[in-house]
Amino acid sequence: MSKKNKTAFVCDQCGADFPRWGGQCTSCGEWNTIKEVRLGGAERHNRTAGYAGSRSEVKLLSDVNLSQAERIFSGISEFDRVLGGGIVCGSVVLIGGAPGAGKSTLLLQAIANIAGRGVSVLYVSGEESLQQIAERAHRLKLPADKIMMLAETSVQRICDVMDEVKPQILVIDSIQVMHTQDTESAPGSVSQVRESASYLTQYAKKHDVSIFMVGHVTKDQSLAGPMTLSHIVDTQVMLGSTDDARFRVLRADKNRFGSVGELGFFAMDSTGLKEVKNPSAMFLNRPDKPSSGSVVTVLWEGTRPLLVEIQALVTECQYGNPRRLAVGFDQNRLAMLLAVLSRHGGIFTANDEIYANVVGGIKVTETSSDLAIVVGVVSSLRDKVIPHDTFFFGEIGLSGEIRPVANGHARLNDAAKHGFKKAVIPKANAPKKPIEGLKIYGVSTLSEALDILSEI
Repeated sequence: MSKKNKTAFVCDQCGADFPRWGGQCTSCGEWNTIKEVRLGGAERHNRTAGYAGSRSEVKLLSDVNLSQAERIFSGISEFDRVLGGGIVCGSVVLIGGAPGAGKSTLLLQAIANIAGRGVSVLYVSGEESLQQIAERAHRLKLPADKIMMLAETSVQRICDVMDEVKPQILVIDSIQVMHTQDTESAPGSVSQVRESASYLTQYAKKHDVSIFMVGHVTKDQSLAGPMTLSHIVDTQVMLGSTDDARFRVLRADKNRFGSVGELGFFAMDSTGLKEVKNPSAMFLNRPDKPSSGSVVTVLWEGTRPLLVEIQALVTECQYGNPRRLAVGFDQNRLAMLLAVLSRHGGIFTANDEIYANVVGGIKVTETSSDLAIVVGVVSSLRDKVIPHDTFFFGEIGLSGEIRPVANGHARLNDAAKHGFKKAVIPKANAPKKPIEGLKIYGVSTLSEALDILSEI
């Protein structure tokens, strides 16, 4: 049967297709990201299987089997938490991070624990030699007698080896160096990464093999390769460092088997990555003497609360154009909160420079920190010190109302366990039964919250 060669031009940032090459992608606006992709020869009558495996017959939704997928526990609770409670059999996980973040170290520790319980694992390295990996395992004092190793970059050869040894867990380090024989372009290109990931994903679904793929990142810390790579995999997690280089944060950006935004915390030392059981204590390492502009709030990350410190600094403008700088949350939201503070709180900051920062390098993606940010600005402006045993949370609306947030009771209980005595929260989040040792101030408007600052 004759084959037809196809060529396309694809943006490696957003995955948009173009009929011809161009300097700028009109979809995402990035420059020099459009690459020529050879799709290779494909028989006209042959249609490839989808990412979920082979084609199946039509079924009614009510006839689909609802049995829960079996999970394998890695022995690292923070890692299992981010994955949604363990490794799902037949799932494909993409883990990305900057060079030196600890991706290979974390995976090596996880599969060493899994192999120790009799689960067969295969580690495929396309970048490091087997000797380098063995030296790392020896340095980390990991049992290496049950981990199968393979140095290979051909996807077809890897699948042939898996047919022989039949592993339950496969690690690909990394997907950017893998290549498939059906695609003519060089390894690392858009087409090679996409086809290699698709080939491995189909194998995982057909044979119930759990696959971990290590992915490179670009200079802006986003995953390199085609955008379709994120759509192919079941779970995408990113491993990054906090402001303190000793700590690592594992975040789930996509998860078909668990909650998105789940965080796992690790500490890096000479023996590898160690779990941080109490991350709130890590982010609340404050000086003994309280200072103005420092406020504590309770975030909800994934399935657990997280206590963090927010700092604000209000200073007189020196150049006639006041700056508004936010680190750790949306700068536009800071500008909106300052407008609400001026309109409904009677506090004007138009002539002052304002800097706000979330301590520890955490990225705030929810609105429950609105009240803490505003209180921090007022605290710095008035030089009012907020006691260490007081915390704030609540969303602020444009009309100055304090809106309730999700999981309010769990946030209060977690803060009480850490020794906090006072809480200023939305009135709708106030519990019906008092919490021992915690005095709760329920507020419904911004002006009420500002009046309470004189009492605490």
